[in-house]
Parts: sequence; C-alpha cells; structure tokens
Amino acid sequence: MKPIVPISPVPNPMIKSLLFLAGFAIASNAGAQSNGTPRDHQLRMLEHQRKVLLQMVDSMPERLYLDKVTPTQRHFAGQIHHAAGAVALIARQTMSGPAVTLPDTTTAFASRANLRNFVMQSYDYATALIRTQTDASRSEEGDLFGSKMPKWQIWDELHMHTVWTAGQIVGNFRKHNMAPPAFTFF
Repeated sequence: MKPIVPISPVPNPMIKSLLFLAGFAIASNAGAQSNGTPRDHQLRMLEHQRKVLLQMVDSMPERLYLDKVTPTQRHFAGQIHHAAGAVALIARQTMSGPAVTLPDTTTAFASRANLRNFVMQSYDYATALIRTQTDASRSEEGDLFGSKMPKWQIWDELHMHTVWTAGQIVGNFRKHNMAPPAFTFF
C-alpha cells in the first residue's frame, strides 16, 4: 500500500502568481456578470470618475487651482481639465461620436463653478455616447493612439487614464497639508 503524501504548497513563485491571477480573473468576471453588462459596468465607472473629480474640485480652495506640485506638472485645474476632457475628447475621436464643444481653459479655470461645469459637460457627453453606442460598434476595432483594440476596451483604457491622472492630483492636496477626498470604490 502506498503511503498518502500530503499535497505540498506550490514551490514555484511564478506558478503561485499565475494561480492567484487566474483565481482573481475568475472572481472578477463572476462579479462583473452578476452586476449587469460590461456597458453597465463602464457607465458606473464613468459616474464614479465624475464623482471623484467633482469631489476634488470642491475640496481644493479656488486660490490653489493654478498651483503646481512641481514645475513640470500641470496645475490643479489643468489636471482636472486633462482628466475630464480626455474622457469626452478621446471617446469622441475613437468612437466617431458627434462633435463636442467644451468650455475653453480660460473659462473652465476661472472659478469652481466653471471647473465643475467642465467636468459635468465632459462626463455628460461620454455617458450619452456610451449609452447610444450599438453592440456592433462596441465590437468594432478602434484605434487608441496607434493601439488597435475593440471599442468597448477603449472605455476601460479611458478609465485607467482617469485613475492615473486623478492619482497625480493627490500631490496638490498633500503639498498644502490637506487630505484629498476619501478613496471610494465604485
């Protein structure tokens, strides 16, 4: 009779990592399926991005809107403008959406109300565009600055860009010993 040999932990760290990632992907996919369609998920991401950027606009004193953390970084209002504006403008460009007209920087940077308006208009445009995008269009190949991918994936890439850009804005709060708006999950 053969002795029973206990299963030992996976010795190879790479295999451990791959098993973890596979489990995470399965769990993530199951969660996404239970919360509606991928489009529903992307709409929730857009609304969460809007909320976070508006919280940042509301939390920063207007007198610091043109302040920079480093000389080469955009100032606070410029970072907000870049994060929000990219969503509308890149979505329009890559999804062949209707023309979009957003407030210029002189107007957007002039006050809290104007910067909020810029964020709102950018996200209103993107939200309307994704809601009217057909399933066939979402499956078509898009071009995001030379990277070919399905158009549905471009929405996810825009989300990552917003997260990246908003993360840089935290430095503006820290520079002035201010807490940024609380991190929240969407």
